[in-house]
Amino acid sequence: MTLVRAKKHLGQHFLTDKNIAAKIVESLRPGDRYRQVLEVGPGMGILSDFLLQKQGYDVHLIDIDTESYQYLQKKYPQLGGRLINADFLEMDFAAYFSGPLAIIGNFPYNISSQILFKVLDNRQQVIEVVGMFQKEVAERCAAKPGSKEYGILSVFLQAYYKVEYLFTVKAGVFNPPPKVLSAVIRLTRNEVAQLNCDEKLFWQVVKAGFNQRRKTLRNALSSLINKEKMTDDPALDLRAERLSVEDFVKLANAITQKR
Repeated sequence: MTLVRAKKHLGQHFLTDKNIAAKIVESLRPGDRYRQVLEVGPGMGILSDFLLQKQGYDVHLIDIDTESYQYLQKKYPQLGGRLINADFLEMDFAAYFSGPLAIIGNFPYNISSQILFKVLDNRQQVIEVVGMFQKEVAERCAAKPGSKEYGILSVFLQAYYKVEYLFTVKAGVFNPPPKVLSAVIRLTRNEVAQLNCDEKLFWQVVKAGFNQRRKTLRNALSSLINKEKMTDDPALDLRAERLSVEDFVKLANAITQKR
């Protein structure tokens, strides 16, 4: 079969190392928690080859690239409707999946944050994610409070998932090689069905705090909360990067009580 051309506008960098592909697939830990697995951006199927060898997995592939889709149709005719030519960011999970699922992929770096927010939007259904990201993004996801990498994405993901940085991947195992290092992380859904606060306010506070991360939260949140209704919580005198998920939950509750 004719090979698929990597397209710059889609952020494609095809993994060529089968050992790393196998290691990524082995990082899934279904147990009895899920059978359904969705691979995003399979390209020419280097991860898919290992996924489809797994007994008991109900594997779906989604790729926005029509050339990849046509290539994979010939390679995996047994998939039928489980091979999807569409934009993952626009995907209606309920149309394809009932019950819990995992997502896996060598994700396009130009939309990696959007992919993670899509996961968050579907957090009640997506209980595990194993994926390749730009190393900088992977570090941001797993960052702890007080580090310069810690930010909006760190807080939102860690509110609902355990985030593990698994391993770093060099540029030479891709075609074409990216200009950055890559890394694989795993997200595992935690027990939090809903945060113990007004979740909408929580999201607003986190975003406002990190959008002006050099300011204390008291100043960063001044456009969100009237000064006279500002709580005397000592957390407001810190910068956003100092607060854990639990601290942000407490702050959201303190603000709610003052309203």
